[in-house]
Amino acid sequence: QVQLVESGGGLVQAGGSLRLSCAASRSIFSINVMGWYRQAPGKQRELVATYTNGGSTNYSDFVKGRFTITRDNARGTVYLQMNSLKPEDTAVYYCNARRLGAAGAWSVDWGQGTQVTVSS
Repeated sequence: QVQLVESGGGLVQAGGSLRLSCAASRSIFSINVMGWYRQAPGKQRELVATYTNGGSTNYSDFVKGRFTITRDNARGTVYLQMNSLKPEDTAVYYCNARRLGAAGAWSVDWGQGTQVTVSS
């Protein structure tokens, strides 16, 4: 199991930027996929971006070209740089770690979330 702690959320005006950080309790070299998800009030949690330990990234269409996920394995930290923020980006943002175990089962850990509010 790995503990994840997000930080960097806050209130920003539309068009502004924020950088979220997710600090893991241990090295993330062996974690197959690190990701960011978000959940707006009254909506389901949705994928924002992922970064595999093979170096591949994936973004949901609604953030492509605006958000960038980076991964620092040595520091055990994942970042989400968010630019050109829109009011519809308002949500609680969660960090996620997925590990494939030797038996072929996935283990999933979540952080507690950090609030991002974008004013119009």
